[in-house]
Parts: sequence; structure tokens; C-alpha cells
Amino acid sequence: MNGFDICGDRFRAMVLPNAPLETLADGFRWLEGPVWFADHNCLYVSDLPNDRILRWSEGGGASVFRHPSGFANGHARDMQGRLIGCSHHNRCVLRTELDGTVTKLASHYRGKRLNSPNDIVCRSDGSIWFSDPPYGINTDYEGGKQMPELPPTLYRLDPATGELTIAADDFEGPNGLAFSPDERILYVAETGRQFDVEPRQYIRRFQVDEDGRLSGGTRFHKIEPGFADGIRVDEKGNIWSSAADGVHCIAPDGKLLGKILTPSVISNLAFGGRNRCRLFLCASQRLMAIFTNVRGCVRP
Repeated sequence: MNGFDICGDRFRAMVLPNAPLETLADGFRWLEGPVWFADHNCLYVSDLPNDRILRWSEGGGASVFRHPSGFANGHARDMQGRLIGCSHHNRCVLRTELDGTVTKLASHYRGKRLNSPNDIVCRSDGSIWFSDPPYGINTDYEGGKQMPELPPTLYRLDPATGELTIAADDFEGPNGLAFSPDERILYVAETGRQFDVEPRQYIRRFQVDEDGRLSGGTRFHKIEPGFADGIRVDEKGNIWSSAADGVHCIAPDGKLLGKILTPSVISNLAFGGRNRCRLFLCASQRLMAIFTNVRGCVRP
């Protein structure tokens, strides 16, 4: 199949030979943080270095939703249908209310400022989980140089009480994250030491107990070439990860099933569209998409 690297029959059944890789919009600097809003039939995505959030729809194309955005990166949608996002420059997690107002949910941990919240996911119990590496304050390109005050950490936020707790802190650079369909497993991309001789290219797997505590954290899969930045999970529990050569599909046992090959680096991705079977790709300076034969696990 042209455009795919098939590693087995399971992946062959997930992709469609007559579904093209499409460019939906281009001319951006670096796209990140896509999230699908089914009831609005649109995708929200960050054009990170341009300090703006875009809204894309089939009929309307790409338009500016918010500028400036505080150098927004990752996004998710909570159980009430609100947009939850990460701000590099403002070093916080924000919620866009249904009336359009913006609420700051978390900006400090024990009196110290967060680094640059990067990616985010919501759980069905209402909790919000986000990664907080220093990437966004290391350069002026993605948010403005600032001094980190905390180590790279994965946090859990209870928006009802405002309590922010450390979910895991043994990271050099936590990045994208996604829950399994039953929410008993949390996958987290580890991309610390991006420019070292031995970079971190791993997806780690944590077990989640009934109280939301994590255990484990073993290296689940190594992404080559490139890094696991954004990750998503389909309804069968397969993991779809960004990589330097496209999108890698990984089975729950850690086996590489296949790849969707793309002409540029993929930073992040999201399932959406009709029946959640369209995979939207942040392909560097382009927004791309491809229809698949699998449905994404999307909440809500």
C-alpha cells in the first residue's frame, strides 16, 4: 500500500487504500494540540510560535479562534464540553467556559510557578492530567525564555477543589499523554534530552488505580525515528503516536503494527470527523488528515 508501512494484517485492516492523505490547510509555523468538537463539527489546533489557536471546519477552512493565546499548546475537552488548554507563556492551564470567558485552573505548585504545561487529557471522573516540561520557556520561539522553578512533572488536577497533585515526577521531559479506553492505563511520552546522544524516545505505561494513583511507568515502546510527542488511543486500545516519518500505530502489547507515512514530521494528532474515524495530523507547517478504518477513543 502506497503511503503505509504495513507490519501485519491487523494494521492492514485499519487503513484504507483508497483514502488519501489530505492537506486541509498550510502556511503555519508549527501546529500542536488538536482537539475535535463533534457538536460544533470543528477542530481546534494551536499554531504555537504564532501565538494563536485556530478553528478548522470542513466548510469554513482555518480561521483564528484566539490571538494572542499565551502560546497555547495542548488541548482537551472536559466532561462538560469545555475547552481545556495549556499556555506556555503564561505557564498555566486554562478553561474556556461555555460563554467564552476564560478561567485559570492551575499556575503554581506549592508556591512555585509551573514550567510550561505542554499536553493535557481529561478523565471521566472530572480530573485533568497534564505534562509540565520546560520546553516552552527554553526559547523565545514557543513562549519566551523564563527560568523554570520546578522539575519536569506529570500533574493531576481536581477542578472541583483546585487541588493539584503530582502524579509522577521521574521524567526528564513528559510530553503527550492518553488514557486507554477503560482508563486503567495512562500512556505518557518521554522526550527529555532531545538533543543528546541518547535521546529519550519512549512511550511509558502506567497503571491507574481506582483513586487515580499511578504505578508502574515502564518503557512501553520506543519510537524510531524521531520522538513520541502527541499520542492518541483508538477504541480497540491501540496507541497512535507522532513520529519523524509519520504516525506509528502500536498494539496494547507494545508491538508496532504499522505506520502512516507523511512528508513531514508529525507533532500531534487527534481522531475526529464522521464517526471519529478521521485522523487529523499536525504535520509541521500543515494541517493534514486521513480517514481510517478504526474509530478513536474520544471523551466526551
